[in-house]
Amino acid sequence: MKPSEDELRKNLTDMEYAVTQENATERPFSGKYDDFYQEGIFVDVVSGKPLFSSKDKYDAGCGWPAFTQPIEKSMVKEKADFSHGMHRVEVRSEGADSHLGHVFTDGPQDAGGLRYCINSAALKFIPVADLEKAGYGEYKKLFV
Repeated sequence: MKPSEDELRKNLTDMEYAVTQENATERPFSGKYDDFYQEGIFVDVVSGKPLFSSKDKYDAGCGWPAFTQPIEKSMVKEKADFSHGMHRVEVRSEGADSHLGHVFTDGPQDAGGLRYCINSAALKFIPVADLEKAGYGEYKKLFV
């Protein structure tokens, strides 16, 4: 469920709000999770829903965190995006409808060929050691 406008403005930074609510994009190589490789999961900064695992993160050299797949396909939705004079596939979170980034078909072929190019500002990282405490204990199985 999406929080109210007041809750969003109160709980998100200006960049988090611009990305998730106004479809903005961080400058390449500026996000905190671009060059970040700790083990854990990335959740929607708005709803807290699990989105991506560090196990599926890789360095695509594109300037944004890149993943080969979401933890569960049902947690994200894809939408045609014709902005900026091009056709892309936008990725949004299920429920909160946060703009996350885009998915492209130039990812590692041995992992399915997809590259989920995601804004750091749309994500919150939960380290493996904190999964249980943060209410994400069921995802510990991804790291055994």
